[in-house]
Amino acid sequence: MTAPVFLTEPGRLAADRVVLDGPEGRHAVTVRRLRPGERVDLTDGAGLLAECVVTEVSGKDRLTVEVLSRQAHEPPRPRLVVVQALPKGDRGELAVETMTEVGVDEIVPWQAARCVTRWRPDRVDKALDRWRSTAREAAKQSRRPRLPEIPGPATTPQVAARLSAASCALVLHESATTPLRTVQPPTDGDIVIVVGPEGGLTDEELHDFTAAGAVAVRLGPTVLRTSTAGTAAAAVLLTLTGRW
Repeated sequence: MTAPVFLTEPGRLAADRVVLDGPEGRHAVTVRRLRPGERVDLTDGAGLLAECVVTEVSGKDRLTVEVLSRQAHEPPRPRLVVVQALPKGDRGELAVETMTEVGVDEIVPWQAARCVTRWRPDRVDKALDRWRSTAREAAKQSRRPRLPEIPGPATTPQVAARLSAASCALVLHESATTPLRTVQPPTDGDIVIVVGPEGGLTDEELHDFTAAGAVAVRLGPTVLRTSTAGTAAAAVLLTLTGRW
């Protein structure tokens, strides 16, 4: 069984002995019940992973580890960016969780015209915190050393700009005739793929995105929920790029 992974602040992993405290230390001590002599990995979430062994446990929220080795993981190429229309209820966290687990590099929340969910201006920070917290936990569970980026919500013109600047720009659409599996991905740069809301893209949104250079693609013979389509598309693209 692989060692559990915990997040620590950037810079701490330069030392040969590291103290893990706060919420991460509490989880390691009281939930995982780690004891001296057990293996554990620490990451700064930016690509640096330290293989460690527990040397001391203090109280209920603090342990000390000795760093055995360090591995610096370069950013994957090409980067995979999913523009995710806001799903209903807690399905947004589900989408973030599974996309983080498969290896998506950036998840951009998008307030599409037909989104049922609306992030009110006074609640955007709270909603983003939920998505980012979900991504942190999923990254630890999947043992990835680099957290996905989750920026603030994008407008439709901002999504179109991202598509225009991408090395490969795609839009999932149930009426598209081009299968996603036939796409020839680039070896570098950003692959940006848009996942629409439960009600689908409007004609105006599809026009704006294709005018920006995006290609409409079909994922498969069935219509997936918006909360699962991004993960399925990511799996196909990660396979096509050789990252899987």
